[in-house]
Amino acid sequence: MSSRSHDVARFAWVTMLLVALTVGGCERESRKFEPSGPDAEALDKNVASAMVDQYERNAYALATGKRLWSWYNCDGCHANGGGGSGPALMDDVWIYGGDARTIYQTIAEGRPNGVPAYGERMPKDQLWQLTAYVRSMAGLAPQGAAPNREDAFLTRTPESFMDSQKPDSAKPSSRTGQPQ
Repeated sequence: MSSRSHDVARFAWVTMLLVALTVGGCERESRKFEPSGPDAEALDKNVASAMVDQYERNAYALATGKRLWSWYNCDGCHANGGGGSGPALMDDVWIYGGDARTIYQTIAEGRPNGVPAYGERMPKDQLWQLTAYVRSMAGLAPQGAAPNREDAFLTRTPESFMDSQKPDSAKPSSRTGQPQ
């Protein structure tokens, strides 16, 4: 082997060694891939009030909630909020109540024979965005913040123009003791 080819081989070997040491010595970015589950803190009245202020009055958060509504196939049971195999979300009769804490709890923890629990599948901020969007379908979001624009042609009345509802909890059935 000639001296020149020997020098080139040594240079290549040293370069590869330096690259390997440099890459191996870099600190990698740390990411947490497990979504956070629902905390007792999220259901605290003060936290819920702050979340309502943060998410229901924020058009971007409501639009993100609307996107999550589609991604998690909420339409499959609630048919654009009008009901189907799941209850309507656009009227004033809500089985468990229409306040933000109750809706958050329903989405996070699920309900028997109904909504699956999403608390282990979604981060808290997405749970609150979806909660805010659900409330906007009942006309409970401010008109200035509700997501008015669709990416496709508008096929129904925007949430911000829905009549405001005052959801109450359903009265328990005398036979089963469960909400109707």
